[in-house]
Amino acid sequence: MIVRMWEARAEAYGVADLITWVCDTALPEVERDPLHVSSEVFSSTDHRVVVISKWRSNPRPLPDPPALLVARAPHSWDFTQVDR
Repeated sequence: MIVRMWEARAEAYGVADLITWVCDTALPEVERDPLHVSSEVFSSTDHRVVVISKWRSNPRPLPDPPALLVARAPHSWDFTQVDR
């Protein structure tokens, strides 16, 4: 299992619009992939939107959001579970 964390900082006026774009445009594209397991969307008080997605292997990247919705380019990181 691979967990991908995708994070973007929205323009101050565009948090709701970025969340709408993530939920209505970006996630439906990747959720069709048979390797996709699940996704969750989070927001913060400092205008960040985070997507946590779980994959069987080979996570697909989210498409780039419209430039007018973000204060900077999104970042993503992949994680694997640690045995403890």
